[in-house]
Amino acid sequence: MTGITLHAPFAGWLGPLDEVPDAVFAERMMGDGFAIDPTEGVLRAPADGEVVSVPTSAHAITLRLENGAEILLHIGLETIALGGRGFSSLVTSGEHVCRGQSLIEFDLDQVARDARDLITPVVAANGGSVRIINPGRLVAAGDPVAEVAASGASDTEAVVIEASRVITVMAPHGLHARPAARIVQLLTPFSATVRLTHEDKQANARSIVALLALGAAQGAQVHVAASGPDADAALDALEQFASERFGDSGDGLPPPPLARSGPVCAVPGIAIGRVCQFRPATIDVAEQGAGVEAEIAALQNAIRATGASLGTDDLAQAHRMILSDPDLQASASRFISEGKSAGWAWRNATKRASASLRGTGDVLLAERVADLEDVEAQLLGHLTGRPMRAPVIEPNTILIAPDLLPSQFLGLNLTNLEGICTAAGGPTAHVAVLAAAAGIPMLVAAGPGVLHIADGDPAILDAENCRLTVNPDASALDAASVVIASRREARTGALRAAQQPCTTADGTRIEVFANLGSVDDAAAAVRAGAEGCGLLRTEFLFLDRAEAPTEAEQQALYAAIATTLDERPLIIRTLDIGGDKPVPYLHSRPEENPALGQRGVRLSLARPDLLETQLRAILAGVPGAQCRIMLPMIADIGEVEGVRASLNRATLAIGRTDPVQLGIMVETPAAAMIADHLAAKVDFLSIGTNDLTQYTLAADRGNAGVAAMVDALHPAVLRLIARTVEGAGRHGRWVGVCGSLGSDPRVAPLLVGLGITELSAVPAIVPEVKAAIRAVTIAAARALAARALAATSAAEVRALLEEQA
Repeated sequence: MTGITLHAPFAGWLGPLDEVPDAVFAERMMGDGFAIDPTEGVLRAPADGEVVSVPTSAHAITLRLENGAEILLHIGLETIALGGRGFSSLVTSGEHVCRGQSLIEFDLDQVARDARDLITPVVAANGGSVRIINPGRLVAAGDPVAEVAASGASDTEAVVIEASRVITVMAPHGLHARPAARIVQLLTPFSATVRLTHEDKQANARSIVALLALGAAQGAQVHVAASGPDADAALDALEQFASERFGDSGDGLPPPPLARSGPVCAVPGIAIGRVCQFRPATIDVAEQGAGVEAEIAALQNAIRATGASLGTDDLAQAHRMILSDPDLQASASRFISEGKSAGWAWRNATKRASASLRGTGDVLLAERVADLEDVEAQLLGHLTGRPMRAPVIEPNTILIAPDLLPSQFLGLNLTNLEGICTAAGGPTAHVAVLAAAAGIPMLVAAGPGVLHIADGDPAILDAENCRLTVNPDASALDAASVVIASRREARTGALRAAQQPCTTADGTRIEVFANLGSVDDAAAAVRAGAEGCGLLRTEFLFLDRAEAPTEAEQQALYAAIATTLDERPLIIRTLDIGGDKPVPYLHSRPEENPALGQRGVRLSLARPDLLETQLRAILAGVPGAQCRIMLPMIADIGEVEGVRASLNRATLAIGRTDPVQLGIMVETPAAAMIADHLAAKVDFLSIGTNDLTQYTLAADRGNAGVAAMVDALHPAVLRLIARTVEGAGRHGRWVGVCGSLGSDPRVAPLLVGLGITELSAVPAIVPEVKAAIRAVTIAAARALAARALAATSAAEVRALLEEQA
């Protein structure tokens, strides 16, 4: 078979498929090839050939070359979701095209703004081999960039049908690139020949190009036929896979409206007010610059001005690290060297960095993406002289927004703000943390419908029951007012007693600690009456930087937090980063499912240099009995024993002689089920209800379509908590809760009834948690727990809690 030279379809940066932040392309599920990050908005034919297919969205095109190779050119990532916005096809299926002929025009700025990434994979989709010519360089349109040799059989061979089915396409965007690749991968173990028919088109199920050419949209009925010894088995597998939307959750984009299950509580509370819609203006920037030297100078001036305008808190420090990030600056400088303006360059460099984070598929990175976008908006404000404007907050305002950046929240008049509701976002985003610290009730992922509520409409925001009621009647307003007044009075009483040790009404001691992420958090916790730190998130030291913190830097931070806590217990969680919170200096490989990948203690054991450096810093920085160490994501005794060996080496290295308590986080069902074995190896156990819930219920807490399912009050989760307490009790070990369930005062009596003796909450809510525990006896708490364990749903458990209130 002859090789054909492929020429660059447009100007841009030529690189290997490995650099594409999408596993379907990077792992060559679609086929071998290369990628170009475009700098112009016209896609040209890389060689002579015939147009096999162009989808109606015009975001991609497939060509059949003279040697039979079928080449897919996919402009950007997840661009099918744009529905054709910004794209215009210049050719049609069946048309013969010549090398260099314009195929698709697209609005480069619009697609860059709306798509996940502009990087364009070019792949031999029917199994051909591709050799890239000098990757890692700028190319002009028409430059030779690769050679392709064809491979594979014809798609027109006749088959004898032995089995058939009709399936419905459930994938949100139909049979586009990702589900097509997964169908081909699914059928690999089977020998049967499988063919799909949709309307008047047929496709070999092992040909990605043919599947794409079907044009089967969501909801389409597709006839599937197969022949061969395992025809039925192949169709059974395909039918089951089809029912799961071909494994396609929407490509990381928000699911369609029908998939939403309603608003999600980010910060509990209830509020009455009038709606204020916040519609932040987009800062327009010119694409073309005024010369490389002038634009580089403008960018550096804007970086300095933005840095100078930031404060001194932890959020400001994180934003300064983003501003000084060498990769981000280098990416922007490369765009400027191609003639782009400083603003356009920074915006697109930010988009590429954001896409890499989103490519992990885990919502725990949402706040990192939000921070990138926040810094982008601040910098463009300085660059253009049009800074972001915070909305004017009148008294008794309920703010509604598409989403909210941390700096936008910090610019609000919190005195007048009663509640927040966002159409997008997630409960773990940075802005949710800020709202929780300020005590502002917040709903997220409420859907685009809330953006159409009129300004000034009266509303009740009930975050605890995930409801936003617009134009409520008088009785609803009266009922909400009574609840708010009652809680305000209770809050006043809780604050008065906050500094006292916490016991139940009949004298059983329950410790109430705080979750911390900084020295400032520690000071706030002490003021709120926290009796210690139940979880110090050490990853804040490792993120948003070019290299790992030194041992001395870590020791100084841990010592400062310990000093602020004034001898109160300090439980330090070892590094909890990995697939879900990647850092560039670890050079981790992308993972298809990072929540189940090399994260937490797994990464620490794989990188003993990082682990032992951190252990030495903790042991040297935190004195005496104040020092406690906790391990995240434990699922096996061997993991504990591995860290114990590292801890022993670190103890000897710094010459420490007093013992240090070692505990684990129970975040996996496995850890809960073998809690009795684990308790024999550790000093305490603390339950991370966030991850324990998502792993137990098989529902990603970062997916807005299933976020409402991730309810820690599900009886299955409560039974795992009870199982953990039972197993730990066999060895006399105490069990705490440091997940978000520990920050809900209504749930505190239930947790005490399940046998929890330490709760760790966000600092602002510590007084209410203490008050809730002081109001219940052990006997009443255990009776409540028994009823909850017998419940059949989370809703039933919530009804029990309301009954007890």
